Amino acid sequence: MPPTQIIDPTQIDFDQIVCDVDAIEAINPHRYGMRMLDAIVHIDRTQHIIVGYRDIRDDEFWVPGHMPGHPLLPGVLMCEAAAQIGCFYTKTHGAMFNDLMGLGGIENARFRAPVVPGDRLVLVARGRKIHRRKSEFEVHGYVGSTMVFNADVIGLPIPGQDKVLQHQDVCLNGVGG
Repeated sequence: MPPTQIIDPTQIDFDQIVCDVDAIEAINPHRYGMRMLDAIVHIDRTQHIIVGYRDIRDDEFWVPGHMPGHPLLPGVLMCEAAAQIGCFYTKTHGAMFNDLMGLGGIENARFRAPVVPGDRLVLVARGRKIHRRKSEFEVHGYVGSTMVFNADVIGLPIPGQDKVLQHQDVCLNGVGG
């Protein structure tokens, strides 16, 4: 049985983008095929709710091999998207802004329907615990009004922020070691 909805995703105005790709990349270090968020469209700081989406394209790295002739977005990438929306909220909430945040755990994950190229995967997340040492989010994924997955994700600070910043400096400015 699916969990109770955090909020109804059909009531979200997807034309009102709160944070675009550039704003997301300014907070989360994920790039290229591993950035799982295209936009943030709703943030409620009082209830610790964030809504974002990822438009699933037919030119993504996993399409030819998962599954040939019938591409299905891998569940592990849905979980990664869930972790990234939690990371974005945690870092913009001020709990871990200057730290690198990593996926510390996934619990209660359920995959309920396929997600295929052409779909918009909508992520609705509610923070249960937001702290500099650990964050926990309940995340639901939707295509239209259908819940396609749900999971509880745990985010933890991990060492390496200095390497990410150095890499970003090299990529963006052509400087560094």
